[in-house]
Amino acid sequence: MQSDLVKGAAFILLSELFFVLMGTQVREVSTQLSNEMIVFFRNLIGLQIIVPLVMRNGWSSLKSSTPQLHLLRGLAGVSAMYCFFYAIANLPLANAMILKMSAPLFIPLIAFIWLKEPPSWMIGLVVILGFAGVILIIKPDFDALDRVAMIALAGGFFAAVAKSTVKRLTNTDKPATVVFYFALTALTVSSLPAFLHWQTPNSAQLAQLILLGVLASGGQFFMTRAYSYAPASQISHYSYSSILYASAFGWLLWDEWMDSWAWFGAGMVVISGVLLIRRKKLVS
Repeated sequence: MQSDLVKGAAFILLSELFFVLMGTQVREVSTQLSNEMIVFFRNLIGLQIIVPLVMRNGWSSLKSSTPQLHLLRGLAGVSAMYCFFYAIANLPLANAMILKMSAPLFIPLIAFIWLKEPPSWMIGLVVILGFAGVILIIKPDFDALDRVAMIALAGGFFAAVAKSTVKRLTNTDKPATVVFYFALTALTVSSLPAFLHWQTPNSAQLAQLILLGVLASGGQFFMTRAYSYAPASQISHYSYSSILYASAFGWLLWDEWMDSWAWFGAGMVVISGVLLIRRKKLVS
């Protein structure tokens, strides 16, 4: 059991590194291509990567007793992707990652809608703490930046739905199966917006898009693999490593650095997120 926890944590750390590296590519290519194009190519390349893995396991591995969960995971995941890529293009990388990691703040809402599980007063206080941290990070003054932050928070909600669904799916399906149906759903959904905003990428842009797709698919696969080893309540907090990764790359590549208030807010988001991930330990 301890070995599975170590493997799960290692895969989470690896997946977040891949996601942050993907974010650096999104930031670079977003100055030249639209968000719709970036999301489409990320999914197109992702599906091409996963198909050989599925073929190796045999097409029978695609059988699932919960196709509705795959559809929900795909729709939530691609919605989060649109929001997240938009946030990366318009916010400092570390800020975008922190707002993406606001997903656990929405877990009580999802539990109430999905499981009819009303939140306790303690959980309510923890959620308030987390959103207070978000306010310290975005420092709202009602300009366009705040709209970007709201889109990023919407991405956090969709990501929470997607991650909750992934955990259920890994109880019955293989990681490659989960990633395949996500890639298929996301590519289908993102095809029309890309067609309406089509831009033919040049060779340099195409290389960036391919690298972006490889990194994103790797991150998705490692995340799904992690949850097949251990419960989310025991390993999800390792996903906050993305904040450190993003801070380092943001500083090295674009000279971005969060001020002390933003770091304090990030700490509040992390603490509240970890408590909510382990919410069964909170008193009612």
